[in-house]
Amino acid sequence: MKPMRYIDAILQGLQEEMARDSSVHIFGEDVSLGGPFGATKGLSDEFGAERVRNTPISESAVLGLAVGAALVGLRPVVEVMFFDFITLAMDQLVNHAAKLHYMSNGQLRVPLTVRVQGGVRGGYGAHHSQSLEAWLMHVPGLKVVMPATIADAKDLLQDAIRDDGPVLCIEHRGLYWSRGEDESTNARLSMSQAAIRRHGETVSIVSMSRMVKDALEAAKVLQHEGIDVEVIDVRTLVPLDIDTIVNSVKRTRRLVVAHEAVISGGAGAEIAALVQESAYGYLDAPIVRVAAPFSPVPTSPVLEKGFAPSVDHVVDAVRDVVRFSSS
Repeated sequence: MKPMRYIDAILQGLQEEMARDSSVHIFGEDVSLGGPFGATKGLSDEFGAERVRNTPISESAVLGLAVGAALVGLRPVVEVMFFDFITLAMDQLVNHAAKLHYMSNGQLRVPLTVRVQGGVRGGYGAHHSQSLEAWLMHVPGLKVVMPATIADAKDLLQDAIRDDGPVLCIEHRGLYWSRGEDESTNARLSMSQAAIRRHGETVSIVSMSRMVKDALEAAKVLQHEGIDVEVIDVRTLVPLDIDTIVNSVKRTRRLVVAHEAVISGGAGAEIAALVQESAYGYLDAPIVRVAAPFSPVPTSPVLEKGFAPSVDHVVDAVRDVVRFSSS
């Protein structure tokens, strides 16, 4: 299997879907030039300007165009340069794309994929680094995926494009240039399945996006202390594979949830609540969340490093959980 970058897996996934299905079109700012990070590079040359269409700098207009295109039979893929800019298109996404299938009693479908990138990396500051997935988890009718691996960067994107409803693909900027094997196979996990990235018996870490890598690194550190960590990559926040998480916690009896978004109202809170409801009697210690502080993302590299949750934060959280249950 050929080593490739996360960003190249996204490009390959788009290329394959456009070649497979002529109804797949790409809309966004500068997408014919490759976009800000090169995820659509060369697609305009291969498939033409009609299918890879540059748009005005208006996220609301782009999403409105895409929703209309989806309603009349296309499968649009919209690139929103930064996750933060999705706020400018929330009316189109939340009040129209997410609700039209329900409001029409199933007569309408909106096969729309929205690609966004974000993450605390590179000193982009408070307007270009937010993790807003919890906002979108709250909207019935939207699916939300967060690929953490090279394979999932491609697989989950292709699953989203083939889905008959609106799907938000959240890509982490800090993963774009990471390299790994393209492990995509025909036997890949479905969009609605979580992945157990490491099996263990002492404590479960549920993580997503970049924090999956940090959780795996933390597991290596903790292994030397006799703490056997199981790492679960949720892959998809909506629909959430809570069964895989609960079954893991029932075995390990301890849970740490790790994500990069701010801690208040984050996805970790929902996961913790669901586990509490389903596996309360199995828990030997309180559930602990690892997340960013409730603050805007700083631009300063030094402050940014201190803001973002890290391997050390995960290690400390696991130690606390194990120490509590052993006391």
